[in-house]
Amino acid sequence: MKKFIIISILMALFASGNSLMAQDNQGESLGLPGDNLNLYAVMKLFQESKTLEDFERSLNDQNSTINNLDLNGDNLVDYIKVIDNVDGDVHNIVLQVAVSPKENQDVAVFTVQRFQNGQVQIQLTGDEALYGKDYIIEPIADNANQGAIPNPGYTGTYARTTPVQVAGWPLVRFIFLPSYTIWHSSWYWGYYPTYWHPWRPYSWNYYSGYQYNWNHDYFGYYHRSDIHRYSRWNDFYYSNRRSYSPDVRHQIQMGNYKTTYSHPEQRKDGEAMFAKMHPDKYRKSTAISSGNNASVNRRPTGTMTNTNHPIVNNTATTRRPTNSSMTNKPVTNPSGNNTITNRRSTTPVTNRSVTNPSMEKSTVTTRSSTTTMTDKSGKSPSSHQNTVTNQTNNQSKKNVVKSSSRRNVKKTETTPKKDDKIKESENKDPNH
Repeated sequence: MKKFIIISILMALFASGNSLMAQDNQGESLGLPGDNLNLYAVMKLFQESKTLEDFERSLNDQNSTINNLDLNGDNLVDYIKVIDNVDGDVHNIVLQVAVSPKENQDVAVFTVQRFQNGQVQIQLTGDEALYGKDYIIEPIADNANQGAIPNPGYTGTYARTTPVQVAGWPLVRFIFLPSYTIWHSSWYWGYYPTYWHPWRPYSWNYYSGYQYNWNHDYFGYYHRSDIHRYSRWNDFYYSNRRSYSPDVRHQIQMGNYKTTYSHPEQRKDGEAMFAKMHPDKYRKSTAISSGNNASVNRRPTGTMTNTNHPIVNNTATTRRPTNSSMTNKPVTNPSGNNTITNRRSTTPVTNRSVTNPSMEKSTVTTRSSTTTMTDKSGKSPSSHQNTVTNQTNNQSKKNVVKSSSRRNVKKTETTPKKDDKIKESENKDPNH
C-alpha cells in the first residue's frame, strides 16, 4: 500500500513538472491547435480587405504569415476556405478547413450585424475545439469603460472604435451592397486554386516569434471578449451550421498537436524573419519590448512611425538639453515648448511628411544659444562683457599705482605684504 502511495505521489510530481515545463515553453499559448492561427491577425486582415475573395486569398498567402494550421497532420499547411451564411442583416462568415474527403472543421466565425440605424458590430469567434469556449475577438468599442484595460499586458494607446467606423470598413460595405452575391468558396478537399501551393508549417515558437511583433497593432485595436453580441449565435450557427471533425478532436485528446511547441530555439528565427520583412515595425516593437515605450505609447497603433524618422530623432535629441537647462535656469525656454508641440503633432501620418530640416537646425541653435546667453542676474551678454572689461582695466591701473608706491616708499619686509593684502581686498569687486 505504501509503495502504491509513493508511486502515485511521484507520478503526480512528474506530471506537474511537465505541466510547468509546457507553460514555460508555450508562453502565451493556449495549448490548442488554434495557436497556429492568430485571430488578432485575421481580424486585422479582414479590416484591410475589400472583398471576401481577396480576404480568402490573402489569408492563404504564405507571405502574410497568418495561416499556420495543419489540422490533418500531413505536415502541410491547410487551405482555409471562406463561407458566408446570411441571417437577415447578419453575416456569419465561416473560416473552414477540409481535413479529409468527408470531414470539415470550422476554425472561426465572423458575425457581422447591421442595425436599422446603419451601425455595424463585428466579432470573431474561434471554434471551441481549436481555441476553447468563448474565445472572441472584437474591436475596442468607443463606449467601453474608460477605466478598464482591454489587455492587461499592453501599455500602449488604445484606438476605440464605434459601430459607425466598423460600417465604413471596405469589406463590411461590400457585403451589405444590394448587388452583393453571397460568397461561398468553391474549393474543397483535393481541389484548390492554382495560385496556392501548400508549405511545411512552422513550429509555434517560430510563428509566435513572428506574430509577437504585431502585438502593438493587435492589442491597440482589438481585445478579448466572452460575450456573444449576436443573439441568434446558438440557434442559427452553433446548433445548425457548425462543422466539426471527430478526427481533429481525437488528435487533440491524444496530444498529437503538442509537437509544435517543441522548438523554443526557433522563436529567434521568427523574430529575424519579421525583422527582414518589416524592418520599420521591428525597430518599433524592439523599442517597446526594451521598455523605451514612453514616447511610443503616446501614438495610436494605426499611425506608428519609423524610429529613424527625422522628427523622432529630433525629439529625442532636443529633449535632453531641455531637462538640463531647467535645473539651471528659472526662465522657461520658448523654443522648448515649440519642440514639445511638434512632437505631439507627429502622431498623425499626414503630419509626419510636413517637416522642414532647416527648422530643426534653427530650433537646436536657438535652444543652445538661449542656454548660453541667459544669465541668472538678468543682464545681457554684451553688458556683462563690458562690465568685466572695465573691472579688468581698473584692476590693472590700481596695480600700476601699487607697484610705483612700493618703489618710492621703503618699509619693512612684512609691511608690504600686509598692505598688499589690504589693497587686494579693496580692489576686489564683490559683484565680479
